[in-house]
Amino acid sequence: MSTQQPGLLRRAAYRVFRWIPPAPSHAIIRATSPTYSIGAIALIEWEGRVLALRQTHRTGMSLPGGLLERGEQPADAVVREVREETGLRIEPGDICATVFETQMRHIDVIYRVVCEHEPEVRPASEATAYDWLDPTDWDTCEDGEWDDPDEATVRILEAARAARRTKQTGRLLD
Repeated sequence: MSTQQPGLLRRAAYRVFRWIPPAPSHAIIRATSPTYSIGAIALIEWEGRVLALRQTHRTGMSLPGGLLERGEQPADAVVREVREETGLRIEPGDICATVFETQMRHIDVIYRVVCEHEPEVRPASEATAYDWLDPTDWDTCEDGEWDDPDEATVRILEAARAARRTKQTGRLLD
C-alpha cells in the first residue's frame, strides 16, 4: 500500500464513510484524530514595549491570554482573557501569528494590539503584577525583580517576530 495506491481496506472504508451522515462522521473523525487545546494570546504594545504579566500559575513573565472555552472563538477568548487579567478592553483585529506545539498538542492564536497611549493596567484574576518590557530582552529589569519568560511565552514571541518578517512564498517542487 502507498499514498498513491491506497489498499483495498482503505478504499472500502472511504466508500462507506462517504455515506455516513455528517454528525456521526464528525464524531468518528474526532474520536480517531488528535485533539488540541487552543489558547488566545495578546501582544499589547506601547512605545515598542510589550505588556508582560507575572501570573500565579506561570514561572517568569508571560503575556495576557488563556485557553478557549468550549465553543468560543479565539478573538472572543482573547478579549475576555485580557479584560479578566488586565482590566483592558481591546479589539483584537486580525490574527498576527499562530504557534503549534505538537508534543503538547496545543495551538496558540496570537493577536497584536498597538496602543496609542499608555493604558491603565489593573492586574486581576491570576495576574499579580505587570511591566512594559522590550520583547527581545525580557530578562532585564531595572529593579531585578523580573525573570526569564516561560517556554510558551518564548515560542509566542518568536512567532510574533517571524510574523513581522517578509513572508516567503511557497513553490512547487519537481
